[in-house]
Amino acid sequence: MADGFQIRSLNDSDPQVIAAAFSSVGWVKPVAQFQRYLAEQAAGSRSCLVATVSGHFAGYVTVNWVPTYPGFVDMKIPEIQDLNVLPPFRRKGIATMLLDRAEAEVACRSDVVGIGVGLHPGYNDAQRLYAKRGYIPDGLGITYRDRYLREGEQVALDDDLLLHLTKHVRPSRQMWKSALRPDR
Repeated sequence: MADGFQIRSLNDSDPQVIAAAFSSVGWVKPVAQFQRYLAEQAAGSRSCLVATVSGHFAGYVTVNWVPTYPGFVDMKIPEIQDLNVLPPFRRKGIATMLLDRAEAEVACRSDVVGIGVGLHPGYNDAQRLYAKRGYIPDGLGITYRDRYLREGEQVALDDDLLLHLTKHVRPSRQMWKSALRPDR
């Protein structure tokens, strides 16, 4: 990565800067979204990591410590959400470094991390990235707005149609015990 690369927590001066940066590339990311992220970060229910390059906003990712997806709620799995890197900063490893940092934060509190990925073509790069990083489907099916779909059901192919994936970010105690147990 280029000199001047930094990952830090979202701060009070970020919401307007981030919203304006996305607006400049034609994406709608309202200031209120990042103000909500700040409030959730202060409350301890979300972490938001911001990437900058030479002081310029490049991307962000969040960790939702209390996700609404039923499969993660039931298992108390934190969820990485809303990974976005501005187009001029893509293919430079920023998404990878944001994910590395998010996974490291999760590993301090959980053995497993979850992530939801959209199913429309706009998510093709994300689908490949998550597979390369070792994320696997959670086996619970596809959701639309956090509701499991039944076979034959029809929904819109939009940002709310998701497949959820999980990854072990640290070995569980059981894995360590079996690894340390001598073969008999």
